[in-house]
Amino acid sequence: MSKITLKKNEEIRIKNGHLWIFSNEIEKTEGNPENGDSIFVYDFKNNFLGTGFYNKNSLIAVRMLSKEKIDNFLQFARAKIIDAYASRSALYPDRKSFRVIFSESDFMPGLIIDKYNGTFVLQVNSFGIEKNLPEILKILMEDLRAENIFTKNDFYFRKLEGLPESDEVYLGSKTEETISDGSINYKIDFTKGQKTGFFFDQSDNRFFIETIAAGKNVLDGFCNSGGFGLHAAKAGAASVTFIDSSSFEIESAMENFKINKFDVPAQFIKEDVFDFLERNIGTENKFDIIILDPPAFAKGKKNLQTAKKGYEKLNKLAVQNIKPNGFLITSSCSHHIKEDEFIKILNTASIKSGKKLQLLYFNNASLDHPRLPAMEETNYLKFGVFRVI
Repeated sequence: MSKITLKKNEEIRIKNGHLWIFSNEIEKTEGNPENGDSIFVYDFKNNFLGTGFYNKNSLIAVRMLSKEKIDNFLQFARAKIIDAYASRSALYPDRKSFRVIFSESDFMPGLIIDKYNGTFVLQVNSFGIEKNLPEILKILMEDLRAENIFTKNDFYFRKLEGLPESDEVYLGSKTEETISDGSINYKIDFTKGQKTGFFFDQSDNRFFIETIAAGKNVLDGFCNSGGFGLHAAKAGAASVTFIDSSSFEIESAMENFKINKFDVPAQFIKEDVFDFLERNIGTENKFDIIILDPPAFAKGKKNLQTAKKGYEKLNKLAVQNIKPNGFLITSSCSHHIKEDEFIKILNTASIKSGKKLQLLYFNNASLDHPRLPAMEETNYLKFGVFRVI
């Protein structure tokens, strides 16, 4: 197998558990490896560090798989996938739908696998996984008894890796599924939905809403398939207003509200959330709870300042639309904005709106999205519940 040798002292971060080796950290490459090949990694003193996927065209030149020598990728991948599946099944014994593999966090760099009953949806974001995809499919079919397998790739990340912008159906078809998060049912249309079809990362956080929503007027902004608002309805909210700029997501929220047979008064509004909140400030239609779960405002560091201003403006508008002693429930999935920065942004938003915030609860992604302490990149979701005074 080909090998790379790192420059002096560049092994420290890898020894501490980080899984990415950048192109400027490599001293030399031996054996003429191709993109996607497994490669052995050594430090400057020729001490073995582990095995990783190689990609000479990516800024992330090596994605580490293991500290051991891997001679049989199928055997390695089978152990990792079965272990991850068993972990999720133990964490969510009453669910048949969850994230099975979360990329680097499950030591399968560049691979996401979401399970929807018997349907498995993949995102392939590394050359190494793309090259070894037949082995992944074999495991899903033989060990996890998949009925349908297809990709819903994130083309932004595939482009960074030098992979084609394409999706494939490998088994069965892109059939619809109705899933449960353990409490609420959702109809999933894989031909139109975002990401792999559902945002599993907020699953645990949605349950928190039920502790405070009874008898409250609730706004679910950037509602997507309606998850937060649906849990509020289940808890006995006085009313729920769902807002999203996407016609498909509003229709999805309406459908999910219907299949759960809720009788809570509900509105479904197709509008930009910023525009709605700004327009609503001058009215008497204030809310007890406003929930904000926007898409990432910053995919890269170059967008960071614009993203910070966006989060500040959004949350300031929300605070101005919340009744005294109401609740702001707000999220950010921009991993470039750290937890302390996010809380500072929210504090600034409250000051500029003439209000004060009390932080009652803070969380990250759901349990099927583990994080590696050595990799900040695996910790991206911030979720906070604030009392507005």
